[in-house]
Amino acid sequence: MNIVVLCGGISTEREISISSGTMVCKGLREYGHNAVLMDVYFGLDSLDVFEKAEKSYDVDAESAVIRSYSEKLEEEKKVRKRFFGKNVLELCQEADIVFMALHGKYGEDGLCQAAFDLNGIKYTGSGYLASAIGMDKGATKQMFLAYGVPTANSVWIKKGEDTNLSIYEMEYPVVVKACNGGSSVGVYIVNNEEEYNEAVKMCFELDDEILVEDYIKGREFSIGVLAGKALPVVEIIPKKGWYDYKNKYEAGAVDEICPAKLSDELTEKMQRVAEQACKSLGCEPYSRADILMDDDENMFCLEVNTLPGMTPTSLIPREAKAIGIDFPMLCNMLVELSLEKYQ
Repeated sequence: MNIVVLCGGISTEREISISSGTMVCKGLREYGHNAVLMDVYFGLDSLDVFEKAEKSYDVDAESAVIRSYSEKLEEEKKVRKRFFGKNVLELCQEADIVFMALHGKYGEDGLCQAAFDLNGIKYTGSGYLASAIGMDKGATKQMFLAYGVPTANSVWIKKGEDTNLSIYEMEYPVVVKACNGGSSVGVYIVNNEEEYNEAVKMCFELDDEILVEDYIKGREFSIGVLAGKALPVVEIIPKKGWYDYKNKYEAGAVDEICPAKLSDELTEKMQRVAEQACKSLGCEPYSRADILMDDDENMFCLEVNTLPGMTPTSLIPREAKAIGIDFPMLCNMLVELSLEKYQ
């Protein structure tokens, strides 16, 4: 198949997206597909890229070109009105399917998916509505509560509303999150009023809505869900601090135990929670749920990632490998499962 692997963009997760896209493009080409890498914001000059890529294609070289665009991103944003780069829609329409390796704003929030729906473009991952809900931590919480997914007590605050914790009957420590951040960007664990006020200020600089959540001390787990069925549970153990942006993407910063050292009963319970969490948002055909478990074995779903990372340190590839699915096979499975939505 001719496949566009779409990456880059203008979010705070641009570099992670490029890393995901590079890995996926290599995996799809190794599996036998004619996959090409493209930056959604900068696009490509040539329309005959598929024809050329059938003969020879250097994924790393194209990835380096896309990374070089990052240096001029801010200047480009000042003069550009259109999000999609040169020939992006045209090449995506020509492809058999687009592999969405985008993360963050304008890639994971449903806007790109909606545009593709309107233009008759097939793509991997969830549709625009599930993507939009999954990107908004406040909206996600409401869906969890409606579907009975266990989650931490929280309050959803919009800019201009009172942020005083006492009126919400919450006590420190709490977690303050920008509602539309990703990869733990705009997430702060705070222990007192001074830290809280600073975290609120920082989060409102990123977004107009924030989520303030009870801090749950416990073990952290992540579970990929593929075609409605949970993959093996992985436990995430940071060597320093918590599972923040640095620890997520720095090789060797965390220990990832897969399958997690849990009883069969707890494993099954956690997998069912992950499946229900992803189902509550309408995610298909793949997604990932993050869950905390306290010392009393109570489980709290933190969020659902509708376009999980596919970088060298990402979790879904690790979970798939545990049941004998290598990376190229996984990439192909995500393509095949996504195509089933259109049949």
